[in-house]
Amino acid sequence: MGEKITLSVIKADVGGFVGHSDVHPALLKKAEECLAEVKKKGLLIDYCRSKVGDDIALIMTHKRGVDDVEIHRFAWETFEKVTEVAREYGQYGAGQDLLAEAFSGNVKGMGPGVAEIEFVERESEPVIIFLADKTEPGAWNYPLFKMFADPFNTAGLVIDPKMHNGFNFEVDDLIEKKKIMFSCPEDLYDMLIFIGAPGRFVIKYVFRKDGEVAAATSTQRLSLIAGRYVGKDDPVMMVRCQSGLPAVGEVLEPFSMPHLVAGWMRGSHHGPLMPVSFKNDTPTRFDGPPRVVAHGFQLSKGRFIGPRDMFADPAFDRARSIALKVTDYIRRHGPFEPHRLPLEEMEYTTMPSVMEKLKDRFVAVE
Repeated sequence: MGEKITLSVIKADVGGFVGHSDVHPALLKKAEECLAEVKKKGLLIDYCRSKVGDDIALIMTHKRGVDDVEIHRFAWETFEKVTEVAREYGQYGAGQDLLAEAFSGNVKGMGPGVAEIEFVERESEPVIIFLADKTEPGAWNYPLFKMFADPFNTAGLVIDPKMHNGFNFEVDDLIEKKKIMFSCPEDLYDMLIFIGAPGRFVIKYVFRKDGEVAAATSTQRLSLIAGRYVGKDDPVMMVRCQSGLPAVGEVLEPFSMPHLVAGWMRGSHHGPLMPVSFKNDTPTRFDGPPRVVAHGFQLSKGRFIGPRDMFADPAFDRARSIALKVTDYIRRHGPFEPHRLPLEEMEYTTMPSVMEKLKDRFVAVE
């Protein structure tokens, strides 16, 4: 058995250009400099600095395991340095995802989104890193279900002996701060009751039945951390592919249907998750619609060979067209549900102050 490597993706919004639509090149340059410097010091095996919308993602490999203090400290300090540049350039919402005043050992619960897995690299190790903007962690529930539990999406569940027994899903309750493991296909219907409510129940990990980790997501929700609306969560996801795991095409296939997710303008609206190429990752229409990019890598001794822009394929043009049609339709609802989120999801916006102002004008119904 070979030596384990750790794949870490840590992202944050530390300043938008213009508004919430993009990241200024100066911020990306500073992040790149920090990554290059720490790689020279030996903390990392390799890295890829990336982005989606107004979020910067640090994609890293190392041998220090998950939740490592030094890796997390490096990410936090990098985002602090990038925030300084954002303030110098007058970027919008500079440092908005840095909810704590100082690093405290782990960036979880401090604002940045984190997804990490530790595994032994196979002879050929294809990995896809998904970055989403203007949405929340529950946005990954639908595609992960399709990839690892739906035989109409993933033929390997039927015809690959290494996948035929199914997968285990760790589902986290973000409100009660609990987790449960579902074994599929046995627990499929039970699991769907929960993951169909993506604002609360989120798939955190997927494992093959032999324990091999297959996928991981970030599950941080900024509003639950801060107690108020401070921006959407803009989650990340990593999925290992092939050789007893879903093929690359099976992992990408769920995004051919731009499913509805929560987020978009002011984090308060439903909209289609549109798969886009790197060059089109800047949401502007009503600050959206929400979008996702896919970075394809072959790992080789922890080195990133890539990325390939997996959604640049014109085969996803139809999905983009559908997303824009859905955008036209749902935008016409304006402030009405189901475009606007339900009231229980609006508690971190202006809703509490409006209710307080009007409380004495409510009278009993006879």
